[in-house]
Amino acid sequence: MSAEIDWAALRSAAIEAMETAYAPYSNFPVGVAALVDDGRIVTGCNVENASYGVGLCAECGLVSELARTGGGKLIAFDCVDGKENTLMPCGRCRQLLYEFSAPGMLLNTVSGIKTIDEVLPDAFGPRNLEEYRG
Repeated sequence: MSAEIDWAALRSAAIEAMETAYAPYSNFPVGVAALVDDGRIVTGCNVENASYGVGLCAECGLVSELARTGGGKLIAFDCVDGKENTLMPCGRCRQLLYEFSAPGMLLNTVSGIKTIDEVLPDAFGPRNLEEYRG
């Protein structure tokens, strides 16, 4: 699947999203981009808040954009900081991505391309519930 992914286009979209981040408190803008199984690219950026705990991670914006524009499953993901360096999503955001991932979703990580199952091993998600209800 990695050969089909235009990682440069994803990186460019993530950088563009990062440039719109609202990060006046941490001065740490983050942008993300993901390829959807129908060919769309969805993006998100972090949005901070003076009440720190209610700030939104870039991944939250991305999955909201995914839902808003028709849903689907994420097949590839990239995340950058304000210096355009690759970032690894935190555990909470990995779980958020897992919820909307296609099996074998690829992530560009600080240690290379990895699958969602490699970055969140033994994860619990919608597929577990489907099997249980099955």
